[in-house]
Amino acid sequence: MTAKYIEVMANIQQRLDRGILHAGDKLPSVRQLAEELACSKNTIIKAYTELEKEHVIYSIAKSGYYVVTDVKQAKSSDNTIDFLSAGPDQTVLPYREFQHCLNQAIDQYKEELFTYSDPQGNVSLRKELVTYLQNLQVFTSPERLVIVSGSQQALNLFVSMPFPNGKKNILIEQPTYFGFIESAHLHGVQTFGIPLSMDGIDLEQLEYIFRNNDIKFFYIIPRFHNPLGHCYTNKEKKKIVELAEKYDVYLVEDDFLGDLDPDTKADPLFAFNPSGRVIYIKSFSKVFLPGLRVATVVLPPLMQHHFLRYKFSADFTSSALSQGALEIYLKSGMFETHLKKVQKLYDKKMKLLQTSFEEFLSSQVSFTTPTSGFYASVFLPQNVRAKRVVEKLVEHGVHMDDGARFYLPEYQHQNLLRLSISQVHEDDILRGVQKMAQCIQEIEKRKEQRIPNSIFRM
Repeated sequence: MTAKYIEVMANIQQRLDRGILHAGDKLPSVRQLAEELACSKNTIIKAYTELEKEHVIYSIAKSGYYVVTDVKQAKSSDNTIDFLSAGPDQTVLPYREFQHCLNQAIDQYKEELFTYSDPQGNVSLRKELVTYLQNLQVFTSPERLVIVSGSQQALNLFVSMPFPNGKKNILIEQPTYFGFIESAHLHGVQTFGIPLSMDGIDLEQLEYIFRNNDIKFFYIIPRFHNPLGHCYTNKEKKKIVELAEKYDVYLVEDDFLGDLDPDTKADPLFAFNPSGRVIYIKSFSKVFLPGLRVATVVLPPLMQHHFLRYKFSADFTSSALSQGALEIYLKSGMFETHLKKVQKLYDKKMKLLQTSFEEFLSSQVSFTTPTSGFYASVFLPQNVRAKRVVEKLVEHGVHMDDGARFYLPEYQHQNLLRLSISQVHEDDILRGVQKMAQCIQEIEKRKEQRIPNSIFRM
């Protein structure tokens, strides 16, 4: 049986949804609403208190309760299929649960949250993260962790700061995360590439590059790569770490989707050299709340002083409120529950995407086959440009990414499409891939029809 105060909350919510109440409107007094709904004053007070916690209403002493903002949800007529956006599925984001954590963080920490805090990050959060990272086979101590304002901040700092090996150049997979390419470009750092496919990288070529090109670090996404979705095997990871150790190259491991790995035996690079050769980055943006802007970096002791100096100059410290709320969310077990939910969701979506690829894409089109994660890529026939496909699909309400920005200029591919399944409804995945396949076929057919005319051109 539903508690009476919940029924009262639903009644008020209906008034908001129907536009009977608007932002700034005063709600009926406790006595008036109790009489209207035939319930006790305590029930109304409980309902109002809960709505206030959810920031739907607010109270003014000796005046009453008021609506914070219009919460009427307009029915969207947008029928687009979004393979472009790379944030987490908004239908499973734990807004309400995390709101309680924010409120509790304010109550629990008060002064600490509104003063300058430790640039390295909240000690209690770092301790909690040490426990959390053990589930990802990352065993370390709070002293080696630094809290950063999202993984992009850490990557940008690594590009610009000196490393203990005294080297200057950077190596990246090709393709790779475009945000890192942009950082390297803006800082004017010479950046080498190594081709990556679903079969991995050429380890002999990797050794040659390490030996001959003064590589400061190799930026690598070992699990559910962006944009390919590729995962390295444990054997490959171990060999990469061995080569990095041999040639004094650091590895910057971006494990942003490691939580989604269904293979319980898969280890991060960090597990093969926890002493300091591998720098491990873990973000919460993709599986949790992107706006939280909290990530953690596990640093070798040799680098900690320099890194903290560079971070201090960038923003002094990451948001203390976000840190406090995340600590409570992790400690409460809510994050673990949320993670189980999203693991099933993205696993199911990726399987649907693979099935759709197999059903609709022609033999002239190849595609990557990740087991989970957010991303997969489609390689078009050489005579079909990804940019043209993207433009054509927009006309049909389908959005996806032209993969050109994931490459360095000298590795540029014009025929790669990146698809992200994170914000696509399950029912739209098959329909979206079908439209993509039709679009590719139409472009191919038009090009074929134009080829005979070229014979007569002089």
